[in-house]
Amino acid sequence: MPDPVSGFAPNLFRGRRVFVTGGAGTINLGIARGFAALGADLALCGRNRETLETAAAELRGLGATALPLVADVTDYASLEAAMAASRQTIGAMDVLVCGAAANFPAPAEQMTAEGFRKVIAVDLMGSFNAARAAFTQLKAQRGNIIFVSATNALMPFAFQVHVGAAKAGIDSLMRGLALEWGKHGIRCNSVLPGPIERTEGLSRLLTAEDIDTLKGYVPLGRFGTVEDIANVCCFLASPMGGLLTGVALVADGGQSFSGSAMLAELMMNP
Repeated sequence: MPDPVSGFAPNLFRGRRVFVTGGAGTINLGIARGFAALGADLALCGRNRETLETAAAELRGLGATALPLVADVTDYASLEAAMAASRQTIGAMDVLVCGAAANFPAPAEQMTAEGFRKVIAVDLMGSFNAARAAFTQLKAQRGNIIFVSATNALMPFAFQVHVGAAKAGIDSLMRGLALEWGKHGIRCNSVLPGPIERTEGLSRLLTAEDIDTLKGYVPLGRFGTVEDIANVCCFLASPMGGLLTGVALVADGGQSFSGSAMLAELMMNP
């Protein structure tokens, strides 16, 4: 398994604060773990206090300050309050990771308008809410935002039209904010994971046999791991990524080169 901090200087983020929405989710907690291992202090935002407490306890085991904060990204006021609490407790944020997401597989002809709306509300509106609520802190710190998008933004996946629309919107939002907020020293980028091992989303979409088959179509011969995505995010937030803004960075081992036809065949013809 890749080292979540390989190639990075120890304590790279010492004294810096990272706020993660959807912080108890598999990929987002992996991102938080990467920052924590490099010395950052964390605030984890989500809707379930129990899972947040468990996630925060894990990060504290890495020596980080980890603050669990209950808030819903679709509720601007609760998110704003969580960010104010984070600032008061651990200090102004330097990095915002917009990772909160909703997903469920559904053919378009069976998807309800409410189901489509929910994914847009959590993924896209939630990303805007987080960025807007964090603006004052990030401006003061000349910080940066990392949006967790997906390769669905670039190519269609079967049973995922809602997610593709939301992620494409996130990447457009990211570029717009990069353009407007660059004058404040705020960098905005997104990371687009392809299929990631051992995630609930992947297991919902494909059987174990299908997953093994699809790996054969990935140029690097494997799916990504949460550690891979953590490494990408740490790079984007670090001085090494200091000139990068408005970048949608694909991290999928080349899976998108082959298009989504094989994935669609596996999903629609079980």
